[in-house]
Amino acid sequence: MYDIILSFITALLVTFYAIPSIIRVARVKHLMDEPGHRSSHKTVTPSLGGIAIFAGVLISIVLWTPFELFGDLQYILAAFTIIFLIGAKDDILPMSPGRKFAGEFIATIILVTKSNIRITDFQGLFGIYEVPYWVSIIISLTTILMIINAFNLIDGINGLTGMLTILITLFMTTWFFLVDELALSLISFSTTGACVAFLYYNISPAKIFMGDTGSLFIGLICSILAIQFIEVNGLVAGESRYAISAAPVVAIGVLALPVLDTLRVFAGRILRGRSPFSAERNHIHHLTIDSGMTHMEASIVLTIFNAGIIYLVVSFQNIGINYLFFGLMVVYLLYVAVFYALTQRKQKLAQTGH
Repeated sequence: MYDIILSFITALLVTFYAIPSIIRVARVKHLMDEPGHRSSHKTVTPSLGGIAIFAGVLISIVLWTPFELFGDLQYILAAFTIIFLIGAKDDILPMSPGRKFAGEFIATIILVTKSNIRITDFQGLFGIYEVPYWVSIIISLTTILMIINAFNLIDGINGLTGMLTILITLFMTTWFFLVDELALSLISFSTTGACVAFLYYNISPAKIFMGDTGSLFIGLICSILAIQFIEVNGLVAGESRYAISAAPVVAIGVLALPVLDTLRVFAGRILRGRSPFSAERNHIHHLTIDSGMTHMEASIVLTIFNAGIIYLVVSFQNIGINYLFFGLMVVYLLYVAVFYALTQRKQKLAQTGH
């Protein structure tokens, strides 16, 4: 228990005190994010905040994790380092999508094959239960890569990724602690601490962005937590009072905003005959701010929405896993429809001069 609290404090302090130095270096070396036509910010801003988040989380984990409880931690730290290097390189000198994906794939392979972080049982979702080993490998690789990039894509307005990560990791920290998975709880709470410190500098007007270094790293952590949430839940089912029914759907609900938004945007692009990786300004945070909200208003509304989804999937976990999945999709799509309508209305009013 004390190690978990100390991990939060350590990550918070390291990140908090590292960021001012990173801001100074970025300004002196002109390592700034320039506003573009798809950007939501208007001024040049340092985008290396992820370096401080990575340092805070890594130092905290190394200092406080009881290694006897987490024998595969070395492989997780190796994956962390690879993702960090990819993100930092891309923030300083942009990489080609292919090389970036190749690095992410290597990190993911290490997690799935060496740390055995795999989805092995769908627990009835779509009528699927336990899956064969190689199917599990493919599904797990795809899931981790998707979540990593989902956080990268959702990181578009001030405060949003930090707030969502705090929400997600607080849920995961609490649940893993209740089922005695202390190492996972510690990793999760370290991430909470780093993001709390980062958020202090990222609230509008933002002094720094987390960049790809931060969003890819946070996406990797959240993918690990989500998969382990599903797998650990399968192990404690029937033994712990804190076991969750419909764990795969609850995991999707916890990560609802980044995951479902990425799936929606990719599906929309494919249906329009475009590459799923083509650049567009149609993510859920774009719709929300285009409806007339400021960055911080949109970030708060979206975080509250994600918190509401978590409450709903946990509250209705016993209605049946497929019914729960259908309900989750309906709630998410209703939100998108409402803000799409508000955005269209605002644009029409602007055109008519009202």
